[in-house]
Amino acid sequence: MNGVTGRMGYRQHLVRSILPIRDQGGVTLADGSRIQVEPVLVGRNADKLKELAALHDVEHWTTDVDAAIADADVVFDAAMTNLRPATLAKAMRQGKHVYTEKPTAETLTEAIELARLQAETGVTVGVVHDKLYLPGLVKLRRLVDEGFFGRILSLRGEFGYWVFEGDSQPAQRPSWNYRKEDGGGMTTDMFCHWNYVLEGILGQVKTVTAKTVTHIPARWDESGKEYAATADDAAYGIFDVTTPGGDDVVAQINSSWAVRVFRDELVEFQVDGTHGSAVAGLRECRAQHRSHTPKPVWNPDLPVTEPFRDQWLDVPANGDLDNGFKLQWEEFLADAVAGRPHRYDLLSAARGVQLAELGLQSSAEGRRLDIPEIVL
Repeated sequence: MNGVTGRMGYRQHLVRSILPIRDQGGVTLADGSRIQVEPVLVGRNADKLKELAALHDVEHWTTDVDAAIADADVVFDAAMTNLRPATLAKAMRQGKHVYTEKPTAETLTEAIELARLQAETGVTVGVVHDKLYLPGLVKLRRLVDEGFFGRILSLRGEFGYWVFEGDSQPAQRPSWNYRKEDGGGMTTDMFCHWNYVLEGILGQVKTVTAKTVTHIPARWDESGKEYAATADDAAYGIFDVTTPGGDDVVAQINSSWAVRVFRDELVEFQVDGTHGSAVAGLRECRAQHRSHTPKPVWNPDLPVTEPFRDQWLDVPANGDLDNGFKLQWEEFLADAVAGRPHRYDLLSAARGVQLAELGLQSSAEGRRLDIPEIVL
């Protein structure tokens, strides 16, 4: 597990995924047998690794990435993006199964080369698509599959929160996120997520129109030193999407680290269709069918009397929806043991990198761009 001293590698992948899988006795396979996991913590800070290993009763840790790859059955990477392609390529060439955070590379060229290497080596590779495993989006996808929406018309997404600049209060995100030269930026970070969310909920993303902005030009780093924010901290995107049935859907997603939250969750998606609408966050999903849709009348001279939020119904889980990161880990490990492809692989990840690149290009050129199909 490379990069477990970082926020995502530690919280979501080690503490909330691998350790619970270990402590529950492993993963149960389709034939009833079980496999167990034995994490090896890898990073650059030996003192931190030793501390984490002792805290969580993990026997093995090392700062030697090459040795860890050579000894592993599965190589996981959550380190910095600019270091990721070399780590993943080395692991695949050694016949190791790979599970990785995204983006998988800083450029589309690198991302496609990784996807080609996966095809050549035949190893099982999984890329974290955590949001599709979250309860809110699982419920939303179920509504799509059941035909609840009728013909889907549009999707609107709102993501983000206020990230403090770091002067009066410490920033809750690392400073490299706001330096383009270090691989930071909202578009690079989040458009790879929005690509798989749109694919997983609606269909193929055909075009992108984006506006990227650096709203906060100066921030303060972890040592309290002021630095210039060279990366975009907000991205406003419009995407043309085509469903498997051939319907055209307009998707709009706003992403910002310079916005204050006035919604129920840090990310929300609203899907509108001819027969119904639904709003989904990370955990909750609420829906309104055509037969229960009110008929408001615009009258700015009178106060609003319609209790609009009360007119929506909660969509039940109808099942035990565990932590999304853990659920995907379990699915990937079962695929790796069986030697079969994981449904979210390096080609899917390359499409996410492609959308981010084209989003930045769209903003720079001020125009809508078509998204060509990636052919390996």
